[in-house]
Amino acid sequence: MEFDTIIGVPFEEHRPLHSMLHVQPEPETPAPEEQVGRMVKIRSADSSGRRGSASVLINRMYATRGYRSSPLPAERDPSRITLVASEHDEVIGTITIGFDSPSGLHVDDLFAGEVDGLRRAGRRVCEFTKLAVDSLERSKRVLAALFHVSYIYGHLLMSYDNLLIEVNPRHVRYYRRMLGFRAIGGPRLNLRVNAPAVLMSLDFAHVRAQIAKYGGKPQYSMLERSLYPYSFSPAEESGIVGRLRSADASPGHDTQRFGN
Repeated sequence: MEFDTIIGVPFEEHRPLHSMLHVQPEPETPAPEEQVGRMVKIRSADSSGRRGSASVLINRMYATRGYRSSPLPAERDPSRITLVASEHDEVIGTITIGFDSPSGLHVDDLFAGEVDGLRRAGRRVCEFTKLAVDSLERSKRVLAALFHVSYIYGHLLMSYDNLLIEVNPRHVRYYRRMLGFRAIGGPRLNLRVNAPAVLMSLDFAHVRAQIAKYGGKPQYSMLERSLYPYSFSPAEESGIVGRLRSADASPGHDTQRFGN
């Protein structure tokens, strides 16, 4: 197992999570459940290869919906973190977390008034952009894992209060139902993707409460029709936080990652 793997996620949504929080030798013969199960690894896109693969996926998935896209920058931006979900080194999902800074956020381009309103209210805001998951491998567990690790970075490690996203108007209901977002501005034409966009906001306090109630309990998915039953349990979340904080404090690590 690679040290940079944040967590392992089974495709099968009824299976328990398989933790990769501690580096262990690979067994010569996989356990029976691993022989038939498929595992996805959530990692930071901290290499040019992973960033390139993520860009290819973004371009392909955006193109299928008629959206314009741009590749990820070759060099990491200290105010942004990109995560990838991969199976056997093939990237099948990606998301980028952007943290507010003096240069602002992408959502400021269209919704500066709404975003400034949150700032004036004392809310620390971040954004999720460039979400793409291979349509052939779409899994609620993979989507929930990408979102949960992004939440850990944005809220538990960086102490941001609100998450902002721009979505096509026809996807507003999905994000409201699956994660609890609310629309606060739009629709307006987003020239970056050449499509209409609605600004949606999510209070991380809501995410925290839902994870505490449903996290790690996929059997609740028939009662709670959101992504939260497919997220990690509070204990697993605590392990991820500890691993990321330990890695950040290790010699030679980029200590600016969690800076404000």
